[in-house]
Amino acid sequence: MSQEIDILSRITADFAALREAEKKVATLIFDDIDFVAESSIGEIARRAGVSDATVTRFARAVGCTNVRTLKSCLVRALGAGRRFIQEAGDESGAGAVYDIATQTLALNRELMARADVDDAVSWLDDARQVLAFGAGGGSSLLCQELQFRLVRLGYAVAAYPQALLPRMVASTLDKNDVVVVLSVTGYTPEMVDSARIARQYGARIIAITALGSPLAETADLVLPIASRETDFIYHPSASRYAMMAVIDVLALALATRHRERSRDKLRRLKLTLDAHRGGDNRQPLGD
Repeated sequence: MSQEIDILSRITADFAALREAEKKVATLIFDDIDFVAESSIGEIARRAGVSDATVTRFARAVGCTNVRTLKSCLVRALGAGRRFIQEAGDESGAGAVYDIATQTLALNRELMARADVDDAVSWLDDARQVLAFGAGGGSSLLCQELQFRLVRLGYAVAAYPQALLPRMVASTLDKNDVVVVLSVTGYTPEMVDSARIARQYGARIIAITALGSPLAETADLVLPIASRETDFIYHPSASRYAMMAVIDVLALALATRHRERSRDKLRRLKLTLDAHRGGDNRQPLGD
């Protein structure tokens, strides 16, 4: 069975087609997955009230070669985190969204207070071009957010929210370029590899990522973020707020570094948008 297959989903999907004795093994897994993952065939059979042969037949019925393979799959399922198997405390409701966002921003404000923001801003300001890399969920969207923030200030910036293209682009860079790599975990292989390739050709690497991660170790400068994830898995990832705050810190610093130039760019942008959409002068700049 492929390591990417979730054995618990497979058991759920196949449950109706199982024999009655095999269903007892499935029920035992959902009631006490730790016991089944750690026990022998005989112990599993006695606890489920079935024969040893039934345990073996069950393993094969759900796509495993034998009981040993079944137990390995259960261990992998546990490795994803118990919160994805058992229901955690309820943190639903609109208030929870705002509370977690507030807590995440407060945590990351302390991290940014100790980060080398001044050097990051200088590198971005002096770069021939800025390239933003991100792959996956929030990182893909937010590398484009970095592009949107900087392009309105007149910077040459491009976003690459894919997996393979950043690797290709990285091989074309040199010492005049700065790459901003976004990854909440810092473990995404495509992002780590792209940063490594760009750096070996002389480009400077700014990573918005977790301290101590492979991406952080590859980068020249790290703007750290920490995720405030709870056991309530249904809540959207709060790390997005932290990453967006870092982007806004950089954009604000770059805008105020050249106030007159930024004011001219933003005024021209506002006039262009007003001519297109109308409305009062308090509408945001293209957001």
